[in-house]
Amino acid sequence: MPPTEGSPRASAVEMNELVLPSHANALGSVFGGQIMAWIDIAAALAAMRHARLQCVTASMDTLDFIVPIQVGHVVNLRAMVNFVGKTSLEVGVRVEAGDPISGVREHAASAYLTFVALGPDRRPVPVRPLVIETAEERLRLREARARREQRLELAQARKALRAQHDETEASAAAECG
Repeated sequence: MPPTEGSPRASAVEMNELVLPSHANALGSVFGGQIMAWIDIAAALAAMRHARLQCVTASMDTLDFIVPIQVGHVVNLRAMVNFVGKTSLEVGVRVEAGDPISGVREHAASAYLTFVALGPDRRPVPVRPLVIETAEERLRLREARARREQRLELAQARKALRAQHDETEASAAAECG
């Protein structure tokens, strides 16, 4: 059955890249930064497909490299929207890599990225809701909500530390001045 408009499957992206020598380090495996760039592209396309708006990367929460990817291998990236907030979206990307001759593929990396949808004035705008259709999508949504809570808690903790630091610095400057 075709995916429902607004569902994670409707905006899913799959792309393939061939690892060339220019993508590799001295050990013959792909640079992590190259994988990050491909992940960002796949995720941005999924976010824009869902939002039907320009979307920009706000953060990459986690990027786990699982196995090295060698020159000559094909990298397959699958991106899907997991969560939609007011103006933001979380996109998960699974990276598999394999030898195109043998056909053997393995899970090579996973990442979660947050995007913000922008209007014509390049300011954040609301995003349409995500339509959840399957048990797997419900699980991905719950996991994404948990990651969002962690991001918000971490942002609050950083803000509090910055305020405490600024207060300490102001006191020290007043004592010296």
